[in-house]
Amino acid sequence: MGGDVIINIQNLTKVFEKGDKRVVAIDGLNLSVFKNEFFCIVGPSGCGKTTLLKIIAGLEKPTSGKVLLEGVEVEGPGVDRGMVFQEFGLFPWRNVTKNIEFGLEIKGWPKKRRDEAAKTYINLIGLKGFEHSHPRELSSGMKQRVAIARALVNDPKVLLMDEPFGSLDAQTRWILHVKLLEVWSKLRKTVLFVTHNVEEAVYLADRVTILSKRPAKVIKTIKIDLKRPRNKLSSNFIKYREEIIDVLRTEVPEL
Repeated sequence: MGGDVIINIQNLTKVFEKGDKRVVAIDGLNLSVFKNEFFCIVGPSGCGKTTLLKIIAGLEKPTSGKVLLEGVEVEGPGVDRGMVFQEFGLFPWRNVTKNIEFGLEIKGWPKKRRDEAAKTYINLIGLKGFEHSHPRELSSGMKQRVAIARALVNDPKVLLMDEPFGSLDAQTRWILHVKLLEVWSKLRKTVLFVTHNVEEAVYLADRVTILSKRPAKVIKTIKIDLKRPRNKLSSNFIKYREEIIDVLRTEVPEL
């Protein structure tokens, strides 16, 4: 793994202040992500993983330090970054196609062009046959497929994913792991994926960065040198999983 750096985080610090309370969420964090890389971030619960992702997305402002996207400092949200949350955030009154098209509608794309783009991503993410279904008619896994397609249809340079499969059952999560990697291998988007699930990180990532407990700093970054598709029962897979857990135990001894 290597190549052009697309995200460069330099000495990033985030402090939340409310009244006389002061919480340092991130403290002097440095991190680089390569173009087209599938990059996972793991860390103890409450360590600042989501805050970091929101800063990269431009939804939060850093207290100090900066995030560079292709050398340009991030100063707010932009179409060059797509965001997928654990909560699906779909519009209940819109069907699958209309939910996916929403960003394109805001951009002013004509209906025919929107419909063609939505159809492409509906087929890609495995939603064919559900084009006219509303969120209430979909399973949780299908709703998350819609959310992923909605982010991708805008053709972002980076896809930011905040524990997107955290609320799903194990079988659905496994199916979506396979589908997400299939989509990523075709589109070659840079993916920055936050998870608390170590096995998920080892299965998906080219590299995994492990964060400390709050305030978040990078403890270690591990390259996952395994061919895809990966066998979760193989000795090498288990070796990587245990290596990450051992690092996390320095922060959370009860693991």
